Amino acid sequence: MEVQFREFDPFDLWIWLEFTTVPSNVEKQYVEEVFSSWFFIGKLGGFNAENLQVQEAGIDLSYMDYDTDTADNSMMALMHNMAEVDYQGTWARCWFDLGTSDALALDVLISTFNQFSKEYVTIEKLIIGGENPDWPVDRSRSQADFAGDN
Repeated sequence: MEVQFREFDPFDLWIWLEFTTVPSNVEKQYVEEVFSSWFFIGKLGGFNAENLQVQEAGIDLSYMDYDTDTADNSMMALMHNMAEVDYQGTWARCWFDLGTSDALALDVLISTFNQFSKEYVTIEKLIIGGENPDWPVDRSRSQADFAGDN
């Protein structure tokens, strides 16, 4: 799976997937579940690089002291909004407002889709940001149009 970054605005971000073939309904459902799960974790503040106590502790986690004050005093890192996934031929795209979530979220998404591509449906490209010239984004739609009940 090729990963590309284009123009990046965390508050107005399109994420694009190009598949080898037109995805089936089941494959679309899996893609939507990946995006929804990732967004839900982000909406709850799960991608907060300021509070990576376990990661920073190293390999031996036995009897680790987890500092809840550090966790409570770190800046919130919340995703704000997500649109529905759109499909056109071999392409899928989804809009996000990543809010104050950290870039860690993108690493997690890339790793997830990399494994997804190996085990479920082949993804040729994952593109983060920008637009596709053959599938323009309708900028006249407001972010509220995307948000729904998220």
